[in-house]
Amino acid sequence: MIKLFLLSLFLFISIEASANNEILDRADKYMQSGTQSDIFRAYNDYKNLYLSSVMDDDSALKIESLKGIVKSGEKLNIDISKYSNELQSLSLKSSYKQPEPKPMKKTKHIEEVQVGSLHKLKSVSWDDDVLLLTFDQQIGKKQIDYFTLHDEHKKSYKYVFDIKTSMFTSSQNINKNGIDNIKIAQYNPDTLRLVIENSSAIEISHELDSAILKIKLKIESHKRVEIIDKTDKALPTKKSMDKTVVIDSGHGGNDPGAIGYNQYQEKDVVLNTAKKLETILKARGYKVFMTRDSDTFVKLSRRTEYANEKNADIFVSIHANAVANGRANEVQGIECYFLSPSRSSRAKKVAALENSADMSDMNMYGKDSYLNLLNHHNILASNKLAIDLQMGMLGSLNQKYKDVRDGGVREGPFWVLVGAQMPSVLVEVGFMSHPKESLRLVDDVYIKNMARGLADGVERYFANN
Repeated sequence: MIKLFLLSLFLFISIEASANNEILDRADKYMQSGTQSDIFRAYNDYKNLYLSSVMDDDSALKIESLKGIVKSGEKLNIDISKYSNELQSLSLKSSYKQPEPKPMKKTKHIEEVQVGSLHKLKSVSWDDDVLLLTFDQQIGKKQIDYFTLHDEHKKSYKYVFDIKTSMFTSSQNINKNGIDNIKIAQYNPDTLRLVIENSSAIEISHELDSAILKIKLKIESHKRVEIIDKTDKALPTKKSMDKTVVIDSGHGGNDPGAIGYNQYQEKDVVLNTAKKLETILKARGYKVFMTRDSDTFVKLSRRTEYANEKNADIFVSIHANAVANGRANEVQGIECYFLSPSRSSRAKKVAALENSADMSDMNMYGKDSYLNLLNHHNILASNKLAIDLQMGMLGSLNQKYKDVRDGGVREGPFWVLVGAQMPSVLVEVGFMSHPKESLRLVDDVYIKNMARGLADGVERYFANN
């Protein structure tokens, strides 16, 4: 019985490895094609392989998939800094070899030599305006090298801490209101580097408390608020004043959509998000129309019909996702979908959930046929728009929230997008079923950051197309 089990396990691992190799080969061929749609398919393949490598703890596959994500992401102008940093960290670990110890000369008085292990960074946290780096053992003053780099012409002020004989698993951005950028990463195999960067000078002091490095920053609390307000009230440009955006809030009225962890309803979350996006886009000079601005139900077919009547340049439909209770704690993240006959069972499940409210106009067979005829010329443009919106949301949210999950850009047969005569995208702003994410989706600060990211994505799309 044990032999049979081991044989079955071996066959399973072999089959899985073979499947991963096939996907990797397919992705590499897509990259060789050079067309944007194929590069996008390669990007998605590499991301799926990366997830497999994490689940299987396969470091070799992780490195190959990360290389693919970085290469394809750069060609698609997607922010892949997180993956690039992880690849750099993994490459550093794999290339670094512990030097061979030199033989010691024997003397009459031999003392036992203790070789200390590398200090490990256990946590990074804030205590008001004091940044706390907590290590697994005591840190000495001689292990801290602190210096500054100032460029007054470029208005760049960098405050650098090098901590010797320390380890960190991957690079990390640390958010703090009033500071432009704080980043910590492995500088070389035995040095951890923390860089605090700002456009104006900061008063910084530091002290050691056993295994904790305390870095005190004197921050002007109003600075970040001013930056946010300025972003929302960006001056209209000629390009923005020529563009029309139709925003669609999913569900509404007697159709609540997904029900959240605390009985929050999707229809309310997406209407709040849409209204905030409307405000920001109008402030930036865009003509904006809403398919609904109150708790009313609008037929799916009427939503794109309305966008066509307004001669919209783009159509953005905002929704929130959900899964069954058994998986509620596991599944979270933001996603963007563009209209196409579905290629995955996941996309079909999401589409079925969003389509369920109003399928009166056409049965499933008719809808699939209709999908193959309509919007073909808009698929590539919608793909680009989806990428820009996804990048915008992640870029905005990651400035303040560390654990926002990137669900990616996908194709899906969404009935609400059928009939749009312009690039159209369905945005899933998160999972109502996830305990933590559902609370964020009813938090105005989080939603405003989400809306700002969507607005940035809209601007990026029009700037590049």
